[in-house]
Amino acid sequence: MFAFIAKRLGLALLVALAVSMVAFALVRLSGDVASAIAGEGARAEDLELVRRTYGLDRPLIVQYLDWLWRTLQGDFGSSLYFKTDVIGLVIDKFPTTLLLGILSLLFALLISIPLGVAAAVYQNSWIDRLALALAVVGQALPNFFFALLLIMLFSIQLRWLPVSGSGSWAHFVMPTIALGYYIAPAFMRLTRAGMVEVLSADYIRTARAKGLPGRSVVFKHALRNAVVPVVALAAVQLGFLLGGSVVIETIFALDGLGYLAYQSITHKDFPVTQAVVMLLSVFYVLLTLAADIANAWLDPRIRVA
Repeated sequence: MFAFIAKRLGLALLVALAVSMVAFALVRLSGDVASAIAGEGARAEDLELVRRTYGLDRPLIVQYLDWLWRTLQGDFGSSLYFKTDVIGLVIDKFPTTLLLGILSLLFALLISIPLGVAAAVYQNSWIDRLALALAVVGQALPNFFFALLLIMLFSIQLRWLPVSGSGSWAHFVMPTIALGYYIAPAFMRLTRAGMVEVLSADYIRTARAKGLPGRSVVFKHALRNAVVPVVALAAVQLGFLLGGSVVIETIFALDGLGYLAYQSITHKDFPVTQAVVMLLSVFYVLLTLAADIANAWLDPRIRVA
């Protein structure tokens, strides 16, 4: 197990390093950084002064290594638009995005796993067809459009929930449903496929032949083996929720990292953009690493492989 963790940790570090290179390069390739700092209408001598001040006249590899070293020390610089320390700004916004991601993931699991199990147990029945229909609708419906439908129903028509803000639990209900329902179909289909395969296994037939209750066979013996790939997908989807919440946070005006990323891109605030990309990417890598370790613990065959 230690060798498995060490190998996965080394791979995670390499991925994080590659992501840092991409994050640094994309900002430079998106335009002249000196022009973004100096503003529109800046004179040539002003641009040259900005390049010397911020070290933008040095070779790219030197700029990257300097930025990477400062990043490893927790120094992401200062925001060009918000006029404050970047790391403090990002840390202040991160809890909102993390809470939204966790709530959306829990909502998706709560509706998808029971539906997947029911669809597998009652295969080819109306329950199976209903679960598949809900999965198709959830996968095909864009989350921003679904969010607008939720606003029209619960905020405008029924007046049950607030449209925007992040001051109370009520502000997270619609964003959680919009994000959670979008990722639920993947969990439902994976759970159903895993349960169908496991329920036809020899040890499940043996358990039933011994007279074990049907509920015990399904939830105690079958579901534990079928849920192994769901653990890996959950970690990946949580990373997707954290990084893909830009549209939902913008629609509902949630004061999180997604909305901060939108603002920083709009105002060409490249230090904030780099910090958000790096933080979400590293968090995604750590979640994937945790999923690999959890799967190896649940299924020893993965460690042997």
